[in-house]
Amino acid sequence: MADARISVALGTRNGGAYVARQVASILNQRPAPLELVVGDDDSSDDTLAVIERVHAEARAADPALPTTLRIIRRSPALGVTANFAATLAACEGDLIALSDQDDEWMPGKLAALAAAFDADPGLLLAHSDARLVDGDGQPLGLTLLDALEATPGERAGLVAGDGLPVLLRRNLVTGATVMLRRSLLEAALPIPGEWVHDEWLAAVAAATGRVRLVPEALIDYRQHGANQIGARRPTLADKLARLREPRAGRAARLARRAALLAERGRALGVAADAQTQLDAKADHEARRARLPRLRIARVPAVVAGAVSGRYGRYSRGAMDVLRDLATPAGEETR
Repeated sequence: MADARISVALGTRNGGAYVARQVASILNQRPAPLELVVGDDDSSDDTLAVIERVHAEARAADPALPTTLRIIRRSPALGVTANFAATLAACEGDLIALSDQDDEWMPGKLAALAAAFDADPGLLLAHSDARLVDGDGQPLGLTLLDALEATPGERAGLVAGDGLPVLLRRNLVTGATVMLRRSLLEAALPIPGEWVHDEWLAAVAAATGRVRLVPEALIDYRQHGANQIGARRPTLADKLARLREPRAGRAARLARRAALLAERGRALGVAADAQTQLDAKADHEARRARLPRLRIARVPAVVAGAVSGRYGRYSRGAMDVLRDLATPAGEETR
């Protein structure tokens, strides 16, 4: 992959406040991407004018810059996942890096991720850590994986390319840090509406090939209060609030998501071991969705699931045991 063509898929919506720095950081990459494909989700501000200006200035400063700019305007808005799915499909590179509109890439980000593909022909998706910064670009003192409370075991599994067991417990792949092999799209598209694009791409990649973490922080991941999808370390109050959320709607969504992933695995003919894991995850979430409304009546099934190891293999262990025992029944209101 040393001479692979690299595309960047940039999703935008009213991002004029920050997008100039992000586009400049993309165009300053070496190797430079061969194309920047912008999927704009019905912006009403100057986002696209800013992108066109920054690209024109970069071309004027370096006439040899190979990066072409393609802007795809979408109206009405598709939403984050559908916009990214359509933008990825429009990319022509062998490798495609996903980009949010309000971050800033470190020099060498594309080179570092492309090197992971060069070293591993079976790799379908690579992702990195990220430094969290505030709206002014000042470091917040932790990384994205710190905020997600990724354990040493989870990080080690992802670095080793053994991503499926990690990702069946929970998602730790954030789209803004991702590069994928274009062939992954043949298996991953269309993306079910129940899934967010980065979670789905990572899960399908792990089931059909390999996902690998490049552990360095390769982007500044801006947290400015208006992110469509952001990250922060959960406080104790956040964790306690989760135990008070009605479980029925959430449990049904998780069961449906897991069933869709298992169905896609069968349709793709994934390896028997991977399909066994996908089916076991779907069974686990279906069991959780069927737990009785009365808390005390849930105890035998939850304890049995914990003793068998299902909660440790296919959800977040003791945290989800407690959640299934403690959360009230009833449909969620949000």
